[in-house]
Amino acid sequence: MVAAAETQPAVTAAVMPEPTEISTAEPQSTAAITPETQQQKEEPTLKLTINSTPVTVQWEENESVTALMDLVRKAPLTIRMSMYGGFEQVGPIGQSLPRNDDQTTTQAGDIVLYSGNQIVVFYGSNSWAYTRLGHIIDKTRQELKELLGNGDVEITISMEG
Repeated sequence: MVAAAETQPAVTAAVMPEPTEISTAEPQSTAAITPETQQQKEEPTLKLTINSTPVTVQWEENESVTALMDLVRKAPLTIRMSMYGGFEQVGPIGQSLPRNDDQTTTQAGDIVLYSGNQIVVFYGSNSWAYTRLGHIIDKTRQELKELLGNGDVEITISMEG
């Protein structure tokens, strides 16, 4: 009787590369950051004043706000607003902007586009179909009521930066 030869799989040796040195040092920048270069990096934004009181607005990122920016890029837009309903100021923009109305319940500080050609700033609340433009973030509800709820106001929208 002849014994069968056992076959073993061939073993190949893997060649591992030599370890390389990894630098953990921070990359060095050759450009100095100065106030001038910092300002160049900042995008221009919309600025809003109400009866010459500046307010800080967190603007939406939509085509209506982009169109508003284009409108005021060369010159500020001043709008005579009128009180309406005891909770808002409304005024004509002077032209139509793109709109994407959604049924919305507004809060004090909301800034919306109504009917594509009117801007509304709220110091109270309302439910309607609007396109959101932004929200005033540096005034309390009471401060907004004092600023907007005592007669007609004038707002100015301009570019900053």
